[in-house]
Amino acid sequence: MRYIISFLLASTAPALAEVPRVMADLPPVHSLVAQVMGDLGQPELLLDKGANAHSFQMRPSQAAGLQEAGLVVWIGPEMTPWLDRALAGISGARQLRLLQAEATYRQGFGAEEGEAHDHDAGLAEDHAEEEAAAGHDHTGIDPHVWLDPANASAWLGLIAAELSALDPENAATYADNAARAQADLAVLDAEIASLLAPAKSTALVVYHDAYGYFAGHYGLTIAATLAEGDATGPGARHIAEVEALLNAGPACLFSEANHDPKLVTQLAEATGLTAAGLLDPEGAQLDPGAGLYGNLLRALGTTIADCTN
Repeated sequence: MRYIISFLLASTAPALAEVPRVMADLPPVHSLVAQVMGDLGQPELLLDKGANAHSFQMRPSQAAGLQEAGLVVWIGPEMTPWLDRALAGISGARQLRLLQAEATYRQGFGAEEGEAHDHDAGLAEDHAEEEAAAGHDHTGIDPHVWLDPANASAWLGLIAAELSALDPENAATYADNAARAQADLAVLDAEIASLLAPAKSTALVVYHDAYGYFAGHYGLTIAATLAEGDATGPGARHIAEVEALLNAGPACLFSEANHDPKLVTQLAEATGLTAAGLLDPEGAQLDPGAGLYGNLLRALGTTIADCTN
């Protein structure tokens, strides 16, 4: 009789909600989700270390994992079109598209750098056509939105809210983790701002147009980019213009992770400059995990400051 009662009690007890299975597209997004989840669980990163974020192909095991995911956190099809295609075949998958989130500050490619972003003024007008997914043309809205720490801070709260909706029993933990991560990010942001203050008068030449948000947030000037698109190499006239800019000085020339440094090396030799260092805007060469986002921002700030100082 005792066993029957125990069985009845067990069968009528409310089932505890499981921590949702979460998948993220890019290392910086994965890092932010990991900070919010904390010890409750680990999100899964879709993009392999060092892979191209625009043309990645998922493994069958990753595609199967998407079918079971409780939440997919990603920038959007403007950055990872391969994930958009995969999600199109999944009905009912809960998604958090960060680029389209109301709290996200957005701007177009080639937006003016050197001025602080006004996050209180609302979102930038989204009037441009979508990027061409295959070639990732540098027109339309710039999807490298994680490089603005103010966006990342807002996303921590959004991620906590999404996780809380799926797992209300742990809502307080998600909220506490997000608040702690936001506080840590605010401290790091102030440190980087101080570090980069002397760099505001220096022209920065980067490989491709990925740094508008970072430059705008910290008041830096991206004077030129080498590549005119991820699928388009620079022409001779453009290279000559960049070389003239570098000769005019003062300027810093940077290579970039996942891109051939040959052109940067040639320009450095032609102008007598030393290539300032390698920038990694997607964290492609960093170890994934909760600490990656802070390490990514710190590495960008330090590399730029080392040149300008």
